[in-house]
Amino acid sequence: MAKARAGGVAVVMGAEELGVVMPGDLREQLRESTGRVVRAKAVQSGEGMEDLEGLGWLGDVEVLVTGWGCPPLTKAVLDRAPRLRAVVHAAGSVKWLVTEEVWERGIVVSSAAGVNAGPVADFTLALITLAAKDALPMAAAYANGRWPAFTERRGADGRTVGVIGASRIGRGVMAGLRTSAAGYRVLLYDPYVTAEDAERLGAEHVSCLTDLCRASDIVTVHAPETPETRRLLDEQHLALIPDGGTVINTARGSIVDTGALERECAAGRLSAWLDVTDPEPLQKERPLLSLPNVMVTPHIAGAQGSEGRRLGVWAVEEVKRWMRGERLLGEVRREELGRMA
Repeated sequence: MAKARAGGVAVVMGAEELGVVMPGDLREQLRESTGRVVRAKAVQSGEGMEDLEGLGWLGDVEVLVTGWGCPPLTKAVLDRAPRLRAVVHAAGSVKWLVTEEVWERGIVVSSAAGVNAGPVADFTLALITLAAKDALPMAAAYANGRWPAFTERRGADGRTVGVIGASRIGRGVMAGLRTSAAGYRVLLYDPYVTAEDAERLGAEHVSCLTDLCRASDIVTVHAPETPETRRLLDEQHLALIPDGGTVINTARGSIVDTGALERECAAGRLSAWLDVTDPEPLQKERPLLSLPNVMVTPHIAGAQGSEGRRLGVWAVEEVKRWMRGERLLGEVRREELGRMA
């Protein structure tokens, strides 16, 4: 058994998430492989760090493993963690977690966003397949007693998919489309990507969102949430998507104008598959929740259930890499944060 050394590891995340993402066997594995004391703190809804038996336990923490439900790392928290050198986030975005104070103190930040991207890309590819086959309107017709004739049915072959954002997830989606037997035509809009980059990703580069919307049967959103992307897919752009088109959003709800999309779907002109909305959750009376050509899921595209353990396994390995002085696979840099989800 490894002998415990000074400089502990703390695992802090929501009470529900802790047992799924970093269960006892993974915490023991972390302790055995690093020789450090490992403390686990389960955060109840609405609690801050100061509610977790005070902040005294942070005094000797050198590595903090966080997850969904961990309170923000404010100055008050960091003042009680003078030895903290690394934050390993066993989830996706760190924007809500990492404050300016973290960067000012030179604390290394790493995120499992790359691991979490896998389930989201898989989920999105499944939705694209369903959208390409017009699954929602076909299911609605069937529920109303009408069996669609063979000539009414649509297939995926040759459909045009417009991808907004060459993020980790966007790239995963494009990789899946590129290997599909359907022969999708893939368009990419991302102001930070060149035509050469797009070609390497298996997509055609479009220089403006207007062109992508006009040409796409299916528009799938994978841009980060920033001031520039808020309502990027607005009423004007939604109106350009051809009749019978589909909008898929597994990124952030604020990137799509909810009201405008609701109107397009209520008119029957567009369909939508939404794993995220603005606001989130939607009020139960919103039409999007009951329209036959819309499917809204409660933010389930990322690592869920049995998939959550992937994040914990990654976090254990990332902590070990940090302690060995190796390059962190999920390192987040301050200057990149503005362009990340």
